[in-house]
Amino acid sequence: MARKESPTILQEDLYPSGPVREPLPREELDDARLVDLDTPEESPFLRGQKRVSARRSSLPKKTANRLLWATVAVFALGAVGVVAAMLYEYGEHSWRFRIESSDNIDVVGNENVTKAQIMEVMGADIGRNIFFVPLSQQKTQLEQIPWVESASVMRFVPNRLRVEVHERTPVAFARVGPRIFLIDAGGTLMDLPPKHKYSFPVILGMNPGEPISTRLPRMKAYNELVGELDSSGAHYSQDLSEADVSDLDDVKVRVNDPQGDVLVELGSSDYLRRYRTYVSHVQEWRQQFQKLESVNLRYDNQVIVNPDMEGKPKAPALTLASAKAAAAAGVKPAALITKINPHDKSIPKPAFELTDKKLDPKAAAKKPAPKVKAKKSSATIAKAAPLKKDGAKHTSTAKAKPSAAHAATQKNAVKKAAQFSPIVAANGVSAKPSAAVAKPSAGSN
Repeated sequence: MARKESPTILQEDLYPSGPVREPLPREELDDARLVDLDTPEESPFLRGQKRVSARRSSLPKKTANRLLWATVAVFALGAVGVVAAMLYEYGEHSWRFRIESSDNIDVVGNENVTKAQIMEVMGADIGRNIFFVPLSQQKTQLEQIPWVESASVMRFVPNRLRVEVHERTPVAFARVGPRIFLIDAGGTLMDLPPKHKYSFPVILGMNPGEPISTRLPRMKAYNELVGELDSSGAHYSQDLSEADVSDLDDVKVRVNDPQGDVLVELGSSDYLRRYRTYVSHVQEWRQQFQKLESVNLRYDNQVIVNPDMEGKPKAPALTLASAKAAAAAGVKPAALITKINPHDKSIPKPAFELTDKKLDPKAAAKKPAPKVKAKKSSATIAKAAPLKKDGAKHTSTAKAKPSAAHAATQKNAVKKAAQFSPIVAANGVSAKPSAAVAKPSAGSN
């Protein structure tokens, strides 16, 4: 087949005519930097380039990336939420996280607080899921126990609780009404522990039902008193059986002396110097006075021995159970005796009277007490008066006097009742001492 003829393009059309440049001589081409290359002309076969339009998104690229990451995060959080919900459902209903008994509750730090007192608060959590135990509420209720100063409650997976208790530190006994308690430096009262013994004095002046804010000034005075008495290393506070802080202007202490306890008034300050005055002159005063009961040292320039104590408030008598518990806890015997003025009209009657039959029932059964009869005396019957006109006779009679044996029996019964009565002390029937004033020597101050 013959090739189809097609129009041809002449060389003149491809390369337009123009002045022809002569080649430069070779001497001028030595330096390559001076070569001037001809700019190639565009080929007629190349097509014209057209701009292709690209579709653009309605959102910027950064915004799209942010949306992508947000979507991924939402899906991740959703997956975590689903897993957490499943775990919560399992932890709420699984038996593994249930407190079965009191054996799952550990108590540490308790010495005077019994586990029974702890379980009165924590007993409501038995059978409860460990994750639903109100820890803060239980902590608050535990700290309401008098012996507990602070407490903490912790949970341990799967089903155990741990209670840590920090107990209060007692500093003295306190007589409140007919009972004796332990008291700390802040004025909180605690029950006497059954297995511990202390050597504290008994604080007087605390009233039942009063707030702690009322006790704080009295406890401050007591702490200052003990601090001063023990500051020199002599430990004078161990000689005290009582400390009366009912009157803050006149703090009184009862000294536990083997020759007889003495009430010493120390005022409101300078306790150590005044107590040393008592220690240095007590033997001298015992020689001067028949019985040393009290000494007033609250004044700087004089000492009053056996002052008149009438009109002073008296503490109520202790109950028998409280006295036994106090004696077992270490309260000194001098603090367990209620001092009663024999001339006081408001002396209570003895709670009971021990007769001879109660003291020795066997002897009373064998030998009954003989009845003492008063003998008639001839002096008791007067002679008959002479008859009057109306025939009546006038006589005069006198009452029979009791015999000496009968009076001795009554006296012995009174002594026995006073000796064995739990209210009236043995020295309560002694005569009231007379007031005396003694000037101390120059070295006493």
